[in-house]
Amino acid sequence: MVLLKGLDYLRELNTASVMLRLTLAMFCGGMIGLERARKHRPAGFRTYMLVCMGATLTILLSQYEHFMLTHEWAALAERVGIRTDVSRFGAQVINGIGFLGAGTIIVTGRQEVKGLTTAAGLWASACMGLAVGAGFYECVMLAFVLIFLVVHILPQMEMYIIENARNMNIYVEFETLDNVSEIINCIKTHDVQIYEVELDHGKRSISQHPSAVFSLRMNHKGFRARILATVSELDCVLVIHDI
Repeated sequence: MVLLKGLDYLRELNTASVMLRLTLAMFCGGMIGLERARKHRPAGFRTYMLVCMGATLTILLSQYEHFMLTHEWAALAERVGIRTDVSRFGAQVINGIGFLGAGTIIVTGRQEVKGLTTAAGLWASACMGLAVGAGFYECVMLAFVLIFLVVHILPQMEMYIIENARNMNIYVEFETLDNVSEIINCIKTHDVQIYEVELDHGKRSISQHPSAVFSLRMNHKGFRARILATVSELDCVLVIHDI
């Protein structure tokens, strides 16, 4: 009970609470995204961080606006006649940015998802812009530092995690569908587990050749380049990429 009472101060809207909430959102989102990055999924480490921090920013901004309208801005709100929930203005901005962010996400012909982190960064920046407009300066400065850290500093860390992960996805174009078994047998020679194969008969592909995305689980680290090299040496393989 004493510990819970000690947390009451951090439940209030103060500088320490803002710092803790944003940092905790960055950490928790990153830990969830770390698992997705290790499995080589489209939304990974930094994407989860940015989305979690953006959602935290939204709640903090709503609390800040409510506090200001009932304290420092109370007289002004009474003169102007504000009787609506001001947090709705921010909600409309966030919804609009969601559509804009969705336009940056594309799925390539190799079944590779691009633009998720860009969309998440755009959305988090919009949430930060709302905090700027409300004059929530303490929150803005910390949010800027954390978002800048995620976008500019952590890509190297994310790349290291992906390169050393035991999960990988490879996109392969080949001559005919009869070549699939040959490619699978070649992959299995490296003691690799294939847990998903997504086939494309070539009707939707620009090259008109059949293709497949193989989701692999490597039992040993450092086999990524070796697997790509071995599969690329097959006569039936036309294109191969790690996605």
